[in-house]
Amino acid sequence: MEFSPGVTTIAQTIQLSLSPVFMLAGIAGILNVIAVRLARVVDRARSLEALHPRSTGPEHDRHVLELRLLDRRMSVINASMFLCVSSAVATCFVVALLFVAELGHLHIGTIVALIFILAMGFLVAGLIAFMIEVRLSLSATHVRVELLEREQG
Repeated sequence: MEFSPGVTTIAQTIQLSLSPVFMLAGIAGILNVIAVRLARVVDRARSLEALHPRSTGPEHDRHVLELRLLDRRMSVINASMFLCVSSAVATCFVVALLFVAELGHLHIGTIVALIFILAMGFLVAGLIAFMIEVRLSLSATHVRVELLEREQG
């Protein structure tokens, strides 16, 4: 029995793992965008939290509404990040299992395929959560009607 696989076998396994590795690179880019959005939401929430105690009337009500929206956005961003990271972890398992299967002469193709499908499911769910967060952010960026009204002169 051979203890060391041939270079050709390892080269083929590396070729098989290239697609999941490219997927990991894409997920890393998505996570970067999501993390930046989260940082901006947190910064906005902190600035509003500082204004909140000093505001009154309609301005105070606007701050409360925006803080609630920001809190919701943070929750959705957190879910999106969790799902995308879960996708990345599952993808790493796929790459590792490809090598384990090759080195151990295991026939676990079905398991590898199922984990890859799970990784794609996590990624799709993470992207849907990201899309929801983008929609929530757009609802917060509308210009208030009272600012658009023409002054009577």
